[in-house]
Amino acid sequence: MNSLSILYLGVDSGTSRHRIQALRRLGNTVTVIDPEQFLPRHRAVEYWIHHTGARFLESFIRVRIRKAIGSAEFSIALVNCGTLIGRSLVAELKDRCGAVVNYNNDDPFGSRDGLKWRLYLESLPFYDLAGVVRPCNVQEARNCGAYDVLRVYMSADEVAHAPRKLTIEDRAKWASEVAFIGTWMPERGPFLARLVEMGVPLAIYGDRWSKAKEWPTLRPHWRGRGIYADNDYAKAVQCAKVCLGLLSKGNRDMSTTRSFEVPHLGGVLCAERTPEHLFLYREDIEAVFWDNAEECAEKCLHLLHDQD
Repeated sequence: MNSLSILYLGVDSGTSRHRIQALRRLGNTVTVIDPEQFLPRHRAVEYWIHHTGARFLESFIRVRIRKAIGSAEFSIALVNCGTLIGRSLVAELKDRCGAVVNYNNDDPFGSRDGLKWRLYLESLPFYDLAGVVRPCNVQEARNCGAYDVLRVYMSADEVAHAPRKLTIEDRAKWASEVAFIGTWMPERGPFLARLVEMGVPLAIYGDRWSKAKEWPTLRPHWRGRGIYADNDYAKAVQCAKVCLGLLSKGNRDMSTTRSFEVPHLGGVLCAERTPEHLFLYREDIEAVFWDNAEECAEKCLHLLHDQD
């Protein structure tokens, strides 16, 4: 494959960083500009973006990105998500790049995130290609004027999610029976509390769990904040006997990155039974699925008593 000069507009962390590193491993030259670096890191800024769609910030971000680019030219511009990227900047990038592509693994057409995706939705008609990860998003993007839409699956990263060689210390630190690694969401509290009531030995890693109404029940099982370092995340998955795959209802998930990361790391994925999960894996052979908390608890307890 011919090497490309890629302008990447997105955060240099999390799965966005994995995409940056994968593009570089393919032999491309990737220049990364994080639009969020031009804004103060403060909850008030996050609140403003969520509730106004970054109103009054579009031109501010455009000027700073143009300054950061300077006179450089690129084969392609890849915008990751695009919360802060307006249509004027997308149009300008098309004059300097061979194409401008957007990839969004969130659900900008759903109702969970308020006005956060205002600029993204306004800019869709100006991209050469919009990449989305949910089947329902394909027609929704077209309805918003997208020129071309490509649906892709979420993924694991071949390096970030490669199994680690575990030490005795690693196993002592990260060992768990049934682990859930993820942020609190309203529907997750009752679900995990029900698992605890049914005797599932649960370990929870993630942010905002103290907001759960079920916190008194869940607190003894909470092991700390979210795991964002690749090595720690990999070890937590590898050292868990079972890993839960919970979906975001507000994001209309049929699968998540966990659906790919856990099996890639050699973990046992125990996730909600969805058409997408059933398409991806053979049930009870490559992954374990459930429809409700009761079935999930039954599956977890069965697995823990059947090591093979």
